[in-house]
Amino acid sequence: MNWIKITEAENIPLREGRPVEVDGKEIAIFRLADRVMAIDNRCPHNRGPLCDGITTGEAVVCPLHGWKISLETGRVLRPDVPISVRCYPARIEDGIIEISLEAIEQEECEAA
Repeated sequence: MNWIKITEAENIPLREGRPVEVDGKEIAIFRLADRVMAIDNRCPHNRGPLCDGITTGEAVVCPLHGWKISLETGRVLRPDVPISVRCYPARIEDGIIEISLEAIEQEECEAA
């Protein structure tokens, strides 16, 4: 897997998201207690910026219309619709957040 260095982990506050653009893709990176999660930054409902949403547990609530999206699977949890966003492998190595652009299957979206 090809890992891309993004930023020092401390640059993203706990329980918050930040947008990054990598190879033309806009990705939202969230730092949770001891790991990071990365998903497409746009809500499938109305393209709201997920990085600006409020995290709740291991999900983010879109700031535009309140759609709740799992950071682990990319699935929309609320409302109950069969839609998802891509999620990407993410990790912290030596204090640096790294992601891979290899989109992974929904069941395997947990941080690597």
